[in-house]
Amino acid sequence: MSRLEAKKPSLCKSEPLTSERVRTTLSALKGIVASCYGPSGRLKQLHNGLGGSVCTTSQSSTLLANLSVSHPILKILTTSVQNHVSCFSDCGLFAAILCCNLIENVQRLGLTPATAIKLNKHLLSLCTSYLKSEICGCRIPVDFSSTQILLCLVRSVLTSKPACMLTRKEVDHISTLILRAFLLTIPENAGDHIILGNSIIVPLKGQRVVDSTVLPGILIEMPEVRLMKILPVKKSDSLKVALFRVSLSGDLSDTGEGSVVVNFGVSLENAVLDQLLNLGRQLVSDHVNLVLCQKVIHPSLKQFLGEHRVLAIDRVGAALMEPLSKVTGTHPIGSLGSVSPSSYGSVKDLCTEKFGFKWFFHLIPNEATVCSLLLCNRNGTAWDELKLTCQTALHVLQLTIKEPCVLLGGGCTETHLAAYIRHKTFNDPESILKDCGCTPTELQLIAEAFCSALESLTGSLEHDGGEILTDMKYGHFWSVQADSPSVGNWPDLLTRCGCGLYNSREELSWSFLKTARHPFAPLPCLPHEAVGSANNLTLDCFTAKLSGLQVAVETANLILDLSYVIEDKN
Repeated sequence: MSRLEAKKPSLCKSEPLTSERVRTTLSALKGIVASCYGPSGRLKQLHNGLGGSVCTTSQSSTLLANLSVSHPILKILTTSVQNHVSCFSDCGLFAAILCCNLIENVQRLGLTPATAIKLNKHLLSLCTSYLKSEICGCRIPVDFSSTQILLCLVRSVLTSKPACMLTRKEVDHISTLILRAFLLTIPENAGDHIILGNSIIVPLKGQRVVDSTVLPGILIEMPEVRLMKILPVKKSDSLKVALFRVSLSGDLSDTGEGSVVVNFGVSLENAVLDQLLNLGRQLVSDHVNLVLCQKVIHPSLKQFLGEHRVLAIDRVGAALMEPLSKVTGTHPIGSLGSVSPSSYGSVKDLCTEKFGFKWFFHLIPNEATVCSLLLCNRNGTAWDELKLTCQTALHVLQLTIKEPCVLLGGGCTETHLAAYIRHKTFNDPESILKDCGCTPTELQLIAEAFCSALESLTGSLEHDGGEILTDMKYGHFWSVQADSPSVGNWPDLLTRCGCGLYNSREELSWSFLKTARHPFAPLPCLPHEAVGSANNLTLDCFTAKLSGLQVAVETANLILDLSYVIEDKN
């Protein structure tokens, strides 16, 4: 008889943020994510102590998914950021670092959580209203008649992920391919509501990055033994296609639930094979040229179809079923019975292509918004990181179609926003005080904590001991090397601001980011000639950044508002 253990009481901890252990753990998480931030961010190797694969990354999606977090407060933070990344793909590190900064800064002030939360919400509202306004000095509208801004946006995503290990030439090549792949997913005759197609990333590891390419249609890897197979004879302007999602292997495990009744003397295998061959005869009589199957096709059925010059391709996998249906116009067939002619589709042509050491079937569509991005990199680790980065870039472009504008990157939006908030709260505090019901001192303390959190975030872009400055005209981010004199002729020491829009030869004055300075109004409304003349801007996705800002502030407010943590120890 087993011994029953008495149920342990739940552990209740009040004011969790006052715990030194919690603060230390939060600081450690901030150190991990901040050290990954930006183009020169440090890589992290993630592995299990018991063995297994090793992952090298600086991306928040991979990093947070592989971090084992036990404390409830950290779980709230990491889960919020992961939810943001699952929706927007980008700005995960931005949200995590800003959230940690806000919590640390507010904790030092000693104000009541209610006051801090109320003011944080108001300052967030000021930020979002300004970023969405026409006078915003760090927002650029996207002109879709030119690829300049879109290329800069894609290039910024790629250069922010150092684990991809790309040279400048490779970054330019992959950026062009990503933009081309994205444009191929846009229908030619788009109406008011655009339904985008798919970009399928096809792996080719161990090859040069510059060997990557984009092809309209779908690439299906083929075994080398199939090279001698005869391609279907093209009898019209297109090839008729049948797409099966059910297995054509004759395996009885695919017959569904229930029992199978077999008469005495009947061979079940022969009966199933007869049914498959009857299906093959119907496909031949319907003049099908190409049979695609998600799973396995029986060798006898393959042979029968081949004898009638019908090409059979199996094991295409579940991931390709939706793109194949879109490219061919087929309705995936889910049974071995009679096939309706309306289930068939077509492709313009089918050919074989060789890339590196692999052969592929290339399905060329009639008019479809599906393309294949054949992605190459030197090794598996770099390829995995590059694939994730390309998916992020493609998603960022999709978001930009919905919200056709971008934000200045390289830390310039954050320092500009901090300058705007400081000036707004210093020169027009009455409206905020009336809405929030707080004292002027509380407003200035929280405003400084908020702006300092934004500026500390930009400081995470510098990993080599350099100094961070901001100019007193535009409020942009500037970085100077660590071995430069502490005070000198700044135009000679500086080159361009973080986003690349302005150079140091303009009539500017600078100040160290963490020094006290009088609030100033950063220049609003970007001049069109300045944007048009800049070819290498560092940009951020507007939608992703705005969501990251909201997630950071709202998650920080949630954590600051926690009074108790109750843990069940059973």
